[in-house]
Amino acid sequence: MTTAVVAGEDPGITTVAPRAVRRIVAQLAREVPGVGAAVRVAAEIVGDRTTLDVELPIRYPAPVNRVSEACREQLVRRTRELTGLAVTGIDIVVTELSADTTTARRVR
Repeated sequence: MTTAVVAGEDPGITTVAPRAVRRIVAQLAREVPGVGAAVRVAAEIVGDRTTLDVELPIRYPAPVNRVSEACREQLVRRTRELTGLAVTGIDIVVTELSADTTTARRVR
């Protein structure tokens, strides 16, 4: 993507509110296979950078390490694409391991 700046014009600055970043990041995390719905995010923004604290519920039996790493990669890449903010740090805490009841089989 190329941005054109006309000489003599101030291109301005786009700012993204922390609340918007939290919502975007939470939705991005939910899109990762194995992540549950109750994602919680805290975001600190300084200039064009953000650090994230993510509370991540993971659906059992998904491998915790793989899901959390996939989530980390998704958040770094897509947060930059959607907000223009570089993610300089992510702390992920797995808050829950829950069974996916929609696919559980009943044993008789």
